[in-house]
This record gives sequence, C-alpha cells and structure tokens, in this order.
Amino acid sequence: MIVKGITLDFFRNYPHAAAEFSPNVNLIYGDNAQGKTNLLEAIAFLSTARSHRARYDRELISFGVEHGFIQGEIFSRQRDFTLEARLSCGNGKQLFSNGVRLKTAAELSGILQTVLFCPEDLELIREGAAVRRRFLDTCICQLRPKYAAALSEYRKLYDHKTRILRDWAEKPALLQTLDDFNLRLAQTGAILIQHRALFIRRLAQTAAEIHKDFSGGKEILELTYRTVKTVPSPEAAPKELLPYLLAHQESHRQAELESRQCLSGPHKDELEIQLNAAAAKSFASQGQTRTAALSLKLASRELMFRETGEWPVLLLDDVLSELDERRKRFVLERIQGGQVFITSCEETPPDRLLSGKTFHIRQGAVLP
Repeated sequence: MIVKGITLDFFRNYPHAAAEFSPNVNLIYGDNAQGKTNLLEAIAFLSTARSHRARYDRELISFGVEHGFIQGEIFSRQRDFTLEARLSCGNGKQLFSNGVRLKTAAELSGILQTVLFCPEDLELIREGAAVRRRFLDTCICQLRPKYAAALSEYRKLYDHKTRILRDWAEKPALLQTLDDFNLRLAQTGAILIQHRALFIRRLAQTAAEIHKDFSGGKEILELTYRTVKTVPSPEAAPKELLPYLLAHQESHRQAELESRQCLSGPHKDELEIQLNAAAAKSFASQGQTRTAALSLKLASRELMFRETGEWPVLLLDDVLSELDERRKRFVLERIQGGQVFITSCEETPPDRLLSGKTFHIRQGAVLP
C-alpha cells in the first residue's frame, strides 16, 4: 500500500500543504519544530483515526481555527482510494473513503495500514503497562476489525461502569445496572484477550528473530502476556474465557465498590518484555531500549505483511540519527520493500534512500 499524496488544511502548524510522494522512500528533513513529525502524524491518522501524541482531536487543529482537514490519496488492494478526515473542535471527526462516510474508524484499517516509530516509543520498554497495551491495540485494530469494534465497546462500557462505581454511594439505584455492565464487559473483554494472546504469540517469535540479528546475536528478547489471573488459556475461544472473567469480577466486586474503581478486566493487561531473562523495563540500557522498541515495531510490520500481502507504510520519525552505524545499516536493510517515510535534520540521505524523494519542511510548508 502506498500514500501517493496528502493535503492538509489547518492541521497542527500547516495552514495548507500538499505533497506527492515516492512509492519507495521519502526523506522529510528540516530544522526542529518546523512540522516534520506533524506530517507523519497526519499520515498515521489516516490509518487509525488516532494520534500518537494528542489525547483529543481538537489538539490537532491549528490554533484559533475551528476545523481541520486531512486528505490522502492511497493505492491499496490494487485500487485507488481517497481518504478524508474532517476534524472539528466541537463535533468530533468525520471519516470518508471515496466520498462515502465511514461508520467506524476500524474501516480505515482495511485500506491503509501504518507502522510508526518515534522517540516516544522508548516508553514501550520503560513505562507502565498502558503504553504497551496501546501498542498492541494499534497493531491488532489494523488487522482485526472485530477487535477494533470490541475495543471501542469495551472502552465505553468501562467508562459507564467507572461512573457507577464512583457515584453508587450517593445514588444506590445505580447498582441495579452493575451486573448488566459486568456481563457485557466480560463478553467484550474475552474477545480482546483472545486476540491479544494470539497476536503476542506471533509477535514474540518474529520480534525475537529480529532482535537477535539486530544485537548481533548477543541478546534474547522474550515477550510474555499477563492477563486476568483466573484465565488458564488466553488463546481459548471467547465463550470459554467468559466464565473465568465473570468469576474474577465477582471475586473483586466488594473491592471495586469500596475503592470505586474497576479492578477486573483486560484494561489491566501487561506485555512483559525481557532481555537475556532480565526485565527490560528495569535493566535495559539506552541502546538496548531503543533496539528492543525498534524490534517490536519492525516485527509488527512484518506480521502485517504476512497477513495482507502488502507492506504497511513505515513512518520513522528521527530514528536513524540515534543509531550507531551497524544498527543503522541493519534498519535500512530490514526495511527493503514497501513505502517508507523518514524524518531527519540532515538533508543528505543514506545510500538506501537515493531512489526516493526528498522534502524540506520549513515553518509548516512542504518544499520539494
């Protein structure tokens, strides 16, 4: 799949911009704070309808303006698509494919898939479980629309249950609805757990192979999935997982009422990462952290290719400058095939990039 071109109106620091890209490698260079990352963010948004940096869509709209716009010309599945994201400060976002409004963001994944690596991805290794869950969700949603729909519903149910737990003491009647929410949370949660378990098994094997090569055979990367402790086999069918999730909910019922927090469910899942049998979160060096995070992202890219037969668009935000020469060569060799966007402060590209196009970003303008 290829992003042939993009048009931006009042997106971040771009009042208006348009560019046509190479199907191979695109080097996006310029000084800091000119808009390089914003351009990659816009491309990624067309595949997930979410930003890796903004909690709310209104943060993506230029300051002092009520509406923003992203349009991408995409070639995917041997067809041309025009994807549009219309952003509004007050009414949320609207998504369109070839002029037809999409019902859910999950429909984007069948058209455009992206893998983004940015400096913040070091948090994949260092930070808490929420960051790794977000990584899993981003990957699986692009491969499994059923998962994306279940995740969206789970989040809404979780918010409702949280409000019940928060307010039940003042409004005891709310507890009459708690069992209904628990049942539906367990049903959707079972779907999430199975999909995560299946994906992590494949990710663990691929990421371990990549990391072994990346580290010159010196390091072993291992991934372990931790979910609700009563679940004996996370890869089991959702209907088999359901009674275990309900039992765990019931055992935590009083604690949830007392703490006024939702304590049971896959929203607390963890993806444990180990390097040479030691917890990467606690013991990995700066270089090991970067290598491990890149291995996870490159592995997710390869899994998407195996699944769809098309390389997802790879977005590398200021990655090469932080790598030594051996690791830089490894990355450039590993990303053969597919379309790649790389941001850099340097205008001169590595040899691998000579077959593509170069763009200069200056003050929110794309200059070929």
